[in-house]
Amino acid sequence: MKTSFTTLGCPAWDLDTIITQGSGMGFDGVDFRGLRDDIDITQLAAFTSDMATTKSKFSDAGLHVCGISSSLKVCDERLVEANLEEAKRTIPVAAELGTETIRVFGGGDAERHDKPALADIGQQMMLQVLDLDGAGQFKWVFETHDNWIQSADCKLLLQRVTTPEFGALWDMGHTSRVGAEDPADSLAALGDRVYYLHVKDAINDASHEHAMADGWRYVPPGTGELPIGRALHLLKERGYDGYVMFEHEKRWHGELEEPEEIFPLFIEWFRGLEG
Repeated sequence: MKTSFTTLGCPAWDLDTIITQGSGMGFDGVDFRGLRDDIDITQLAAFTSDMATTKSKFSDAGLHVCGISSSLKVCDERLVEANLEEAKRTIPVAAELGTETIRVFGGGDAERHDKPALADIGQQMMLQVLDLDGAGQFKWVFETHDNWIQSADCKLLLQRVTTPEFGALWDMGHTSRVGAEDPADSLAALGDRVYYLHVKDAINDASHEHAMADGWRYVPPGTGELPIGRALHLLKERGYDGYVMFEHEKRWHGELEEPEEIFPLFIEWFRGLEG
């Protein structure tokens, strides 16, 4: 398995710092969810008019752009046009960078539709996305997120979109912390459609000043209560050899550790598991 980090974890870093720090810390890849003040990289000069320079910098550093985390919400019938426009912008950027994976959300209006109906909407949306020029060269991964945290719900969409270009992004923190699922049960539902991973750890500490609404707060990997080590072991047994992305959400939770501190701790923890 290979290591990567999200730019959510380093919102103050510019592109050069992302490249030099990520490579220097020993990461194999980086997943872009924004760059500094911009959450959508597809319209930035570094990824359009200056793309040749950007590609050269990544190549020289030996750091791969393994993913682009989009804002597509494929189960929301109100966002068809916006989803297609963002997908059209993302495809050429990902192609130029040699990126394999594009993340999408589920979303959707759960007050108007039940999960099977939302999955039907998602099926139609993904078929339109996959029909776009160039879309078939990527893995489009549907994250266990928002109202799609239960793996059985995610399976509804996976069963409808059976093309190998579409799969699951297993956010282990979401299924175990929010969904209260055992990793073995999550993996049984998602199966071999797991193409990508988000890893983070947390403890239930409701009295802490930085606890989230559900009483949990994020802590360095391996120091919390989430079964992420066991989940990775189960995936490895199934032959998963893709990226394990450390999703340090510094952009959304400013009180979290600085990337210079926490990123090396992730690498150390992960190498301990591998050893």
